[in-house]
Amino acid sequence: MNTIQVGIIGLGTVGSGVVQVLQENEADIRNRTGCQIRIKTVADRNESNLQAVKGDVIRTKRAEDILTDPEIDIVVEVIGGIQPAKDFILEAFRQGKHVVTANKDLIAVHGHELLAAAKAAHKDFGFEASVAGGIPIIAALKESLAANQFTEILGIINGTTNYILSAMVEQGRDYAEVLAEAQKLGYAEADPASDVEGTDAARKLAILASIAFNSQVSLADVYVEGISQITSDDIRYAKELGCTIKLLAIGKNLAKGIEVRVHPVILPTTHPLASVNGVFNAVYAIGNMVGETMFYGRGAGSLPTGSAIAADIIHISRNIENQAAPIHCTCYAERQILAASEFISSYYIRTSVTDEPRVLASLASIFAEENISFASIIQKTKGDNKAEIVLITHPCLEARLREALRKAEAYNKVQLIHNVIRFESGLQSGSLS
Repeated sequence: MNTIQVGIIGLGTVGSGVVQVLQENEADIRNRTGCQIRIKTVADRNESNLQAVKGDVIRTKRAEDILTDPEIDIVVEVIGGIQPAKDFILEAFRQGKHVVTANKDLIAVHGHELLAAAKAAHKDFGFEASVAGGIPIIAALKESLAANQFTEILGIINGTTNYILSAMVEQGRDYAEVLAEAQKLGYAEADPASDVEGTDAARKLAILASIAFNSQVSLADVYVEGISQITSDDIRYAKELGCTIKLLAIGKNLAKGIEVRVHPVILPTTHPLASVNGVFNAVYAIGNMVGETMFYGRGAGSLPTGSAIAADIIHISRNIENQAAPIHCTCYAERQILAASEFISSYYIRTSVTDEPRVLASLASIFAEENISFASIIQKTKGDNKAEIVLITHPCLEARLREALRKAEAYNKVQLIHNVIRFESGLQSGSLS
């Protein structure tokens, strides 16, 4: 029985999870793969992290000791960030090693360069854990569902924002209060900007869209809005409409190009993603042959993410054992990335106005100038000659919506436009070119 030697760079939350998965499930993994997968060396700058690793393992503070060891077959990079992680991975390929990473920041920005390096070295490059933690969505898109053309992919792929919005919906609490609780529980960082402003989900969407639509999508291509402007009032109106609010990562493969966007959406409670709550993640994909599919599970954490990394290690070990060729970049298409002005959606618009006759008629006229009509209207008197109006539009071009909002803000009876949120049914398949 062959032995596959593994070196792990980084022993934080994820790295320690990889060690635990491989050590605790060693016998089952050996029986399933037909080879012995052994952690030979672990590297970390923190001495206590090194000493926490059990078993007959070499411990070092130098990543170079792993990268230059000719006996190590697979390098696992789990230090995160762009540098020095990028240099470590490129050096691993130069040294003739396969690589597994969970580094979404790096893949979203430099993934295509790294995949090209892997191809040039004739080595595997696994990054299942970079999206949705323990959910095997990348393997599903690249292998199990490879016979499909994907028209849409929708994801709840950030547990922090999903926890916050779920608590706001279920308990009627305000954003700031729930965010503070999420930080106390460890679900949100001390600086939560990457999560709550949508950047983390945007990185993951860039990776998913590249795979699903076979076209290069980078972080810079993704339109992003966060959840910090969502209030309990918006939650309440969404409930009146039979909906909930989620932060969704949305990719659509349309005839005119690819939409990639992350933002809050008003989602019907009948949609499968509407019931995904707390810190859980889910990815909903529509293929032209398989139809609607959904993948659900824990999107972060030591063991779920460690499980995904171990899955890549097992896959690569089987390839080594069977002398199978790696699957490299499948971005053979060069699709146009659509600008936000080209999006088409229905919109929720919450505004405060002077409570006088013909104000609503004047608003309708302003929007009609941009060929936008209303599907429904909610109006509530607030006293002191004020009213709150919620406008729900029919589907319209975002460029026209923005122009209508500009005109509405200039109308002297409009006191404030509080929020604008897009609707998403997720059940309308885009047409392929």
